[in-house]
Amino acid sequence: MPYARLAGVGHYVPSRVVTNHELATYMDTSDAWIQERTGIRERRWYAQGQDTVAGMGTAAARQALERAGLQPADVDFIVFCTITPDYYFPGGGVLLGRDLGLVGVGALDIRNQCSAFVYGLSVADQYVRSGMYKCVLVVGSEIQSSLLDLSDRGRSVSVIFGDGAGAAVVTASDRPGILSTHLHADGRYAEELYVREPSSSGGHRRYVEMQGDEGTWAHMNGNAVFKHAVQQFPAAVREALAANGKTVEELDLLVPHQANLRISQYIAQELGLPAAKVVSNIEHYGNTTAASIPIALSEAWEQGRVHEGDLICLAAFGSGFTWGSALLYW
Repeated sequence: MPYARLAGVGHYVPSRVVTNHELATYMDTSDAWIQERTGIRERRWYAQGQDTVAGMGTAAARQALERAGLQPADVDFIVFCTITPDYYFPGGGVLLGRDLGLVGVGALDIRNQCSAFVYGLSVADQYVRSGMYKCVLVVGSEIQSSLLDLSDRGRSVSVIFGDGAGAAVVTASDRPGILSTHLHADGRYAEELYVREPSSSGGHRRYVEMQGDEGTWAHMNGNAVFKHAVQQFPAAVREALAANGKTVEELDLLVPHQANLRISQYIAQELGLPAAKVVSNIEHYGNTTAASIPIALSEAWEQGRVHEGDLICLAAFGSGFTWGSALLYW
């Protein structure tokens, strides 16, 4: 049975930088207020008519393939992760496949919010290990700025999220790569962070009939999300390490989902990890949901923080609630 490993990572972020000071012109907030609560200083917003969810994912995928020394034609399967697809249907996977010229290559769409990339990596790992595919492209891409309520009512959510895409190429290998993945969910808390409309069970799904409906905006119970995140994040990391007989001291790098700088700092403290071993870029991009981990991992690779043989843990927590982790050798 072959191993599955990450052969290359890439990312794309829109060119428009939106600072906290700009947000303060839309709503009653301030740079100090946002930084104190989230650690975010700026984020990227897409350019309408230029950036699309599939298009950004394609750009990240091309970079990941180039870094892996591969061509689009080498891809056997696509796993596309997003909660903000370009179309209600079909999903973004087929659009990315079209952009890459991959006719006949299967595409799977995953909607697991902030945990989606870890879930997608788990799927890719199993496909490669089983021998079904030799090269799987896992992409996370989000355009969230078009969904934000830029009023005082929505400021607690709107200051957090940004746009961007990240990708990883998972290939068959004769040496250990992905050691294990661990996936969890608890639907009892689904409504603590969700967008209710358009709902197929709600009687109508046409946006024209929902004008003024607060259900079309993202709702978040920030206290509940924070409380569960600081419990499940460290637990997910410890679970991955224990499953492979590893210790926190052996970990070279932790790449957590970029939800909130305070959460990442708490995780590091709880695990006893120095800041140098925890990747954080939320100050520049905000929370990019499914794109968060691959963007952070790609940037860490660019910065020379990722080396061959490093033991790396990816961990995520988000809406659903869903959470999970992956432990791998680079």
